[in-house]
Order: sequence, then structure tokens, then C-alpha cells
Amino acid sequence: MSGTKTFGAPVTGWSPPPRPGTDPLRGSFVTLEALDADIHAADLHRANSVEDGIWDYLPYGPFASAASYHRWVRDITKAGDPHFWAIRNVDTGHCGGVASYLRISPENGSIEVGHINFAAELQKTRAATEAIFLMMQWAFENGYRRFEWKCDALNYGSRRAAQRFGFSFEGVFRQATIYKGRNRDTAWFACIDQEWPALKEAYQAWFAETNFDQNGQQIESLAALTGLVRVADDPVL
Repeated sequence: MSGTKTFGAPVTGWSPPPRPGTDPLRGSFVTLEALDADIHAADLHRANSVEDGIWDYLPYGPFASAASYHRWVRDITKAGDPHFWAIRNVDTGHCGGVASYLRISPENGSIEVGHINFAAELQKTRAATEAIFLMMQWAFENGYRRFEWKCDALNYGSRRAAQRFGFSFEGVFRQATIYKGRNRDTAWFACIDQEWPALKEAYQAWFAETNFDQNGQQIESLAALTGLVRVADDPVL
């Protein structure tokens, strides 16, 4: 209506949350440890060497040698943002992947999960799901209002994963960036603090032993459980 002004809802009783620290995030299947080249690089390079395809949608890699990967880890962890975690499997003791917080904006209560790189040994496991859950849990339970996921719009695996994990689709930014000499349209997903209690319940229901049969196969999918919470699904999927 002409002449009418509208504004967003007041944000009251909220203060900027802390930035991520170095204390491990511990779960039943994985422990997330602040990435350290001397501690984690060799084991991660071992895991990553099984398949070069895991680097296809990342702006770096693959790495030809353990030494080159060590240098990359050493350099990337100096920045602070992104804040990388090494994902250590509780059962095997080995590290099978990394993920990071990035675009960390405590003043706005916004934080993104990205640089997700799961080696074959971690992919499609409860451990992989728990790694994302632990990062989401830390963000919301420390006061962040918004938890983001972004990926190449052509990376349909990542888009499916975002939706499965409970992120709502928010659109595609065309020609958002260039990496490895290629255009990238970026698909945006996010979940917000108001959705966290229901998302946490969905994860807990999925992780429950009663949700898996004697062969370890899930009975109800996480995507079905988070679908009760998501406010917008990806129209491409």
C-alpha cells in the first residue's frame, strides 16, 4: 500500500554468539577436531587418495602428494575463517573427512557449513550425518540464528544432502563465482534457530537404534523426518 512502511520483527533478548573455538565436538560415531596439519594431514591424505572425484566441486585439489596436502592444510588453517574440522571416526580412530564453518558473522548470528569433503570411507554413514549434526547443534546452541549451506547448483548430490539434513531451499544465485576456470551458479539453503528444536528431534529419531534393522539399514529416512520441518524444498530434486 502506498505510503505504508513495514519493518522486520524486533530482535530482542539476543546477543552475538561466540566464534567457533578449538574444543572438540564429540558424538557417538565421530569426534570433530580442529584441523591441524601435523596431526591430521597424513591420515586425511590417505583417505582422500581413494577417489579423486571428491574434489570435483571444490576450488582446490586433488593433491598429488601428502606433502602438498600438508602444506595446503597448514596454510588454510591460518585464516580462522574458514574454521576447519577434521572428522575422526570413533570406531576406527582414523580421520575420513573435513568440514568447516565459514562466513562466520556473530554480529548477525549467521554461520555457514562448507568445504565439506568426505572420503569414501565416511560417505553415506551415520558418522557422516553426525558430523553435520554436531556442527549444526554447536551453532544453534551457542546462539546463532541462521545456519547456511551453499553449493554449485550443478552439484545435485550436495543439493540432496542439504535437503536431507533439514536445510530449506532459498534459491540460486546465477554466475556467483568462478572456480577451476568454470562458472558457478550457487544454490542457497539454510535453517534457522526457530526450526532447530524440531530438527534436533528429527535427528534424534533417525539416530535411534530402533530406526535401524539388524543389518544396519534405516527404517525411516532422515529426509522424511526433516521434511516435516523444512519450509521449502529444492524444486530440482
